[in-house]
Amino acid sequence: MQRIQSLAMALPSKFMDKVMNIGKSITKLGKDDPRRVTHSIKVGLALTLVSLLYYSRTLFDGFGVAGMWAVLTVVVVFEFTVGGTLCKSLNRGIATFLAGALGLGAERLASLFGPKGEPIVIGLFVFLLATASTFSRFFPKIKARYDYGVLIFILTFSLVAVSGVRVEEIIPLAHQRLSTIIVGGSICIVISLCIFPVWAGEDLHNLISNNIEKIGNYLEGFGGEYFQSREDVSNNNNDKLFLQGYKSVLNSKSTEDSMANLARWEPRHGKFGFRHPWNQYLKIGTLSRQCAYHLEALNACMNTNIQVPEEFMNKIKEPCTKISEESAKALKSLSSSIKTMTDPSPANVHFENSKNEVNNLKIAMKCWSLEHADLLAIVPAATVASTLIEIVKCVDNLRESVSELANLAHFKAVEPSVSPEKPQLLHRGAVNPVLDVDNEDHVVITINENPTDSPEIKMKAQDPNPNSIR
Repeated sequence: MQRIQSLAMALPSKFMDKVMNIGKSITKLGKDDPRRVTHSIKVGLALTLVSLLYYSRTLFDGFGVAGMWAVLTVVVVFEFTVGGTLCKSLNRGIATFLAGALGLGAERLASLFGPKGEPIVIGLFVFLLATASTFSRFFPKIKARYDYGVLIFILTFSLVAVSGVRVEEIIPLAHQRLSTIIVGGSICIVISLCIFPVWAGEDLHNLISNNIEKIGNYLEGFGGEYFQSREDVSNNNNDKLFLQGYKSVLNSKSTEDSMANLARWEPRHGKFGFRHPWNQYLKIGTLSRQCAYHLEALNACMNTNIQVPEEFMNKIKEPCTKISEESAKALKSLSSSIKTMTDPSPANVHFENSKNEVNNLKIAMKCWSLEHADLLAIVPAATVASTLIEIVKCVDNLRESVSELANLAHFKAVEPSVSPEKPQLLHRGAVNPVLDVDNEDHVVITINENPTDSPEIKMKAQDPNPNSIR
């Protein structure tokens, strides 16, 4: 009895804790991306507007019960991004129109075969079109872009063709359904475009840039973390969040593919024009994941406790650290170039520096192998060195891909911070050999402190006063 009483007394506090946890989750979800709150409001607004087809007597008389198709259309096609909404709305509208037209044609053709032959012909049409349409969904391009439209095509054609056998006024019914679907889709498109639009292309652009930056953050701190004492690594590795940020890059392929597919449906917006090279973003994303896989190998080497000769570690410490630092600078420069849509050429300097350090690292490793016979002892550190060399190759591939994107998307050139003026010489003169009377060679250097074409002459109208040193 006492146990039941204690449970009953604890029940309100547990309920309140549960409510508080749910409230915190909702707040966190909204703070992580405020666009989710805006999207929810836009969907509610679209459904409210579509409901006028039922609330307004005039609209209800025009559309009838078919107005429910507009409500269903809003629920189904209103996506988070503009590209997603356009993709589903256009797929649904075009598929409904084509399927409705073919369904009516099939029904009229089947009616020529009489009451007994009509069901057989309708069944044959449904079988052929449903089979062909379903098979087309296995093609990768159709699956990625038009899968929803093919699905609606199969559904609408079957409904129109089959219902035509029993419903006499099939044309007005098809017209009402098509009209309500167009109304629902149009409302979704207008609200999605005009009220705080969320662009899939912009999200893809930022995602690719952030992924490259995460890889750069890891490499920036890798050298210092790896070559410090093992105790410091074990104590501080868990506190270094930048050492784990690259892992999200490994699982970004599906998100990138989905965003690129939706971005193709979006109109010109912001910095992105028509026929923007979205496929090039996918290529850069693939190269970023290849680089992230190398970081996974580095992370495994950093967490190992295998001892490596201190002398070898000292030999490779400086080139390895500089390779990681210069590669990180190159990656961050490429990330900034994509984010600001500017020329990526500033990254070339850091890449060349990393290439030079790769040569130094190879020389250090070769000298060690010639001086020492025990090569097994240096395998863990040699693995790190070889992985860094492969990362430099990945950075080179990324640099070329970003440069190609810059050419295709017409990135703007970087404005130099200092005007490219020619350096002014402080002294100008002439060097002339002179033969002395004693047959000894001398050189006369004539120095003009204020040459006639110098800025000083333009400001001061004075004659030059040359001095000769013999």
